[in-house]
Amino acid sequence: MINRQLLHPESIVVIGGSNNVHKPGGAIVRNLISGGYKGTLRIVNPKEDEVQGVKAFHEISEIPPTDLAILVIPSKMCPDAVDMLAKDKEVRAFIIISAGFGEETKEGAVLEQHILDTCQKYGAALIGPNCIGLLNSWHHSVFTKPIPTLHEKGVDFISGSGATAVFILESAVMKGLPFNSVWSIGNGKQNGIEDVLQYMDENFDPERDSHVKLLYIENVSDPDKLLFHASSLIRKGCRIAAIKAGSSESGSRAASSHTGAIASSDSAVEALFRKAGIVRCFSREELTTVGCIFTLPPLTGKNFAIVTHAGGPGVMLTDALSKGGLNVPKIEGPEAEELKSLLFPGSSVANPIDILATGTPEHLGIAIDFCENRFKDIDAIFVIFGTPGLVQLYEAYDVLHKKILECKKPIFPILPCLHTAGPEVAEFLSKGHVNFSDEVTLATALTQIMKTPQPAAPEIELFGVDVPRIREIISKIKKNGYVEPDVVRQLFECAGIPMVPEFVSKDKAAVVAFAEKVGFPVVAKVVGPVHKSDVGGVTLNIMDSNHLGQEFDRMMKIADAKAVMVQKMIKGKELFIGAKYEPRFGHIVLCGMGGIFVEALKDVSSGLAPLSYNEAYSMIRSLRSYKIIQGTRGQKGLNEQKYAEIIVRLSTLLRFATEIKELDINPLLADEKDVVAVDARVRIEK
Repeated sequence: MINRQLLHPESIVVIGGSNNVHKPGGAIVRNLISGGYKGTLRIVNPKEDEVQGVKAFHEISEIPPTDLAILVIPSKMCPDAVDMLAKDKEVRAFIIISAGFGEETKEGAVLEQHILDTCQKYGAALIGPNCIGLLNSWHHSVFTKPIPTLHEKGVDFISGSGATAVFILESAVMKGLPFNSVWSIGNGKQNGIEDVLQYMDENFDPERDSHVKLLYIENVSDPDKLLFHASSLIRKGCRIAAIKAGSSESGSRAASSHTGAIASSDSAVEALFRKAGIVRCFSREELTTVGCIFTLPPLTGKNFAIVTHAGGPGVMLTDALSKGGLNVPKIEGPEAEELKSLLFPGSSVANPIDILATGTPEHLGIAIDFCENRFKDIDAIFVIFGTPGLVQLYEAYDVLHKKILECKKPIFPILPCLHTAGPEVAEFLSKGHVNFSDEVTLATALTQIMKTPQPAAPEIELFGVDVPRIREIISKIKKNGYVEPDVVRQLFECAGIPMVPEFVSKDKAAVVAFAEKVGFPVVAKVVGPVHKSDVGGVTLNIMDSNHLGQEFDRMMKIADAKAVMVQKMIKGKELFIGAKYEPRFGHIVLCGMGGIFVEALKDVSSGLAPLSYNEAYSMIRSLRSYKIIQGTRGQKGLNEQKYAEIIVRLSTLLRFATEIKELDINPLLADEKDVVAVDARVRIEK
């Protein structure tokens, strides 16, 4: 729970506050005082009469009733202190900085649970234990630095790690990113990241509250809650970016299928963030860069102009933007020539617009004006402007300041000289701007933002999916494990997923008769072994009945062979769809190029079932191999619409067949007209 006493306490007591500002107890008091806390501040320290100018009480029993207590004492002393404060001093909010609880030992976990039980009994809010505290405009209850610039429209930052929160704040302060609040949840015994988001969602005021949320997550304890409230906040106009650390610990685990080998908690996180509309980041620099982008006017397109006086950074930025699917269009024609005539000889206006190292602040302003008013196809402007240390940049940055205020198109200032032009950059930031000192990090962050879809609609796509029949088929399956091919075909028919004509039998004559009916060439596959290719259980391009009979005899001798499947051989590019059930998350659906490329390249995208069409398209288009699906080097593209439709239909099937724990369709064969499932395996666990 989160209450008024936590967010806006009229009185605060620091248990363990001290005069030593190099220790947490003293640093907390210092930050509260220097932060201008206007309520009543109390200190409990048995050895001091005064702490940093504030009267100190020697015992908890001596203090009057108080709203918020901050504990900076040994963990073993905390439960008794919380009991007394909650019962006798009417404390209804606690921030416990102390470590040594459930994160370390079983004994510590018992202490932690005692504290939680007391807080629940008295209706008290709890942050921590094992955290750096809480920072907002009313009280700076943290023991760390830096204290960022605070603004009601600044960023709300929630972190599962105190030390990492400090490092992220360091990165943000250098960029000029303002904050509204900083939450270090520590062990999150009562209030985890999901709970803070829930409070922000349920109490959101679009006029008063921040519209930007940054998250550092080490454990997603409640995926459904995170999904619901993050999606809700984004639909209300907020923008959310997050790092999820520790996803690789589960790694590529040994499993009995392609999907099992690559589906991991990281896939689940990717899928969850995609469905919620959360921009996923992978470093502190990327997270704070995305936060800075969120403070600028929203982008309306993907066409960017680059104004620079240094050719190299402009080239690197162009490369990075192009790699991310963003555009730096060529600027030409009479208006481009007019701009060129107003710059020094040798300047280039083709885009990047290079005004040369000798370009003046006036030239900078002229170039920006042309991008804003004359070049209609430009959606946003990058300005790269530094110094070799020969001149001061106050005038140039003043021009940039004015243009940012005047222009409707977003302007991204890239001011790289934090050392040689430190004072000039600091003055620029003091006017309320942000700075992106590295152009490639900026391009990477923009790419992540642009490829993140809006939150998925909660409705399930049911058209053409026979849910009652699916449940009937599942109910008839009596044992766990991989189901027979005919059951797979029945389930796919219910979901409207097309499959190539096939027949399964251990009767050679029947297999040959089916092949003669559908026509050669055909494919033969052994039924039984999981990885057919590894045991020689797949033969392509069988042209006649005699060859098919020979392959049938050979395959039935393979270990664990139960039957032989024969399919009409069709041509096309190989695609892949898989699914894996992840505890707490549900079914993670994966897509990518098929065949051996699934495991060799691991170029897959993930989504959380059930999926909307927008999510499916987002998954497909985020693949590195998407250009193959589009069509490249004169080759025709594949039917993206049908591929997306199969992904959506499969996700609906999974939503109503939770007994399916693992599923592979590998490959699907696709061309410009159709996408058809060729080989599929489904593992049931009831």
